[in-house]
Amino acid sequence: MIDLGTRHLVLIGFMGAGKTTVARELSRLLGRPFVDSDAELEKSLGASIPELFAEHGEPWFRDQEHLLIHELLRSDEPAVVALGGGAVGHAGTRTDLEERARVAHVDESVDVCWRRVAASDRPLARDRATFRELYATRKPLYAALADAEGRGSTDLLLGFGRIHVEEGSYGRLPDLIPGEEPFVLVADEAVLELHPPPPSDRLANIYPIPSGERAKSVEVCQSLWDDLEADRSTQLAVLGGGTATDAAGFVAATYLRGLGGWVPVPSTLVGQVDAAIGGKTGIDLAKGKNLVGAFNLPSRVVIDPALLRTLPDAQLSEGRAEVVKTGLLVGRPLWDLDLTDQVRACAAFKTAVCLSDPQEAGRRAILNLGHTFAHGLEAAGGYSGPTHGQAVALGLRAALQLSIDELGLDPGVLAQLEHALPAEPVSVDADAAWAAMAHDKKAKGGVLRLVLLEAMGKPVYGVELSPALVRAALDSLIVS
Repeated sequence: MIDLGTRHLVLIGFMGAGKTTVARELSRLLGRPFVDSDAELEKSLGASIPELFAEHGEPWFRDQEHLLIHELLRSDEPAVVALGGGAVGHAGTRTDLEERARVAHVDESVDVCWRRVAASDRPLARDRATFRELYATRKPLYAALADAEGRGSTDLLLGFGRIHVEEGSYGRLPDLIPGEEPFVLVADEAVLELHPPPPSDRLANIYPIPSGERAKSVEVCQSLWDDLEADRSTQLAVLGGGTATDAAGFVAATYLRGLGGWVPVPSTLVGQVDAAIGGKTGIDLAKGKNLVGAFNLPSRVVIDPALLRTLPDAQLSEGRAEVVKTGLLVGRPLWDLDLTDQVRACAAFKTAVCLSDPQEAGRRAILNLGHTFAHGLEAAGGYSGPTHGQAVALGLRAALQLSIDELGLDPGVLAQLEHALPAEPVSVDADAAWAAMAHDKKAKGGVLRLVLLEAMGKPVYGVELSPALVRAALDSLIVS
């Protein structure tokens, strides 16, 4: 993942490419303010861009544009900024972008751009042949500056996340792992039988690990630490679901104080829409889930939707819980999309949230919607039942009911969930689930801090409610 840090995210591209529309959407997803340099320029100079071109000429206009962009990029508050199509022609602006920004190229075809602007008053869109020549001249400048390229917010976010989504990409894994050094493969033993890796001189060794939650144990990590033959330049790829990703990513972060990089290849829907993205790794302890781990951003994520075809329906349902969670956070019924589009949309949204909060210091907590309850239920069941997907489905119900009661959420949202993700209460020890919830990483001073919804697409994190209300919500998920 390309860390934005405190840099501005700047969108460049040809006139008519849709930079402003895409920038507004990225602004919403990243939780950053939006700035349109053309609008700011017109405001500061008191005239429209066609008027400024006509009165002063393009060289003068580009100098003024550069001065404004120079000041915008020195703001302490990182923003999403859409630039005019010709702004990158100024050498000073290119220098500012390299020093102060991460750059996304909105790469639309010349024919689409022409259709969008041909009837406008844009001064450089008078003649189609000249328009095409200008497009050809500028495109190499855009490509040279870009950290990510694509036509919409999903493409760009996947680019910034270094997430490669492609049918059949597992068969090209050695080509998609960065660098030329050898790599090792840690793989869920059951998945490995179904999907052996493609042959490659780069593949140095394969290390099978157990399936399911058993992978996320100190014992499995100890075995990998003992058996790994690797140096600090070695890349570690991991094939499997979320549990394999969590464990192997933690090993990659800790062996030799960090290997050269790691590449998740998620084989489950849970992994492809959630677990493999964002660099959170971890293993379980007897007293709770994910209590030991590290932030370890992957060098690339290789997502092959074809791997999902061998999944049993029950495991697809596991991932559906995370798709529904993401749809609630985004504010769109992502669960109604076809499977590959679900994967792309969920992966892009999680990337946006992780880019806005890479160390889980604030907003990234929204990804835990429903999970505080889910982790308690899983721990109470000894991680042998309910499954993670079942527990998340129930946890979402509890969170939405509390949102209705305490934040005024429309009850229709919970009704949608009943249709999209049916679930029945489970038989676990309620006291054990409550005790496990007390160890939740988001608790503060012994008080649980929940993620709730004010409305679809409007999550609120760090919500503190009375223990009695939270315990009652938990008890509603358990067969008495």
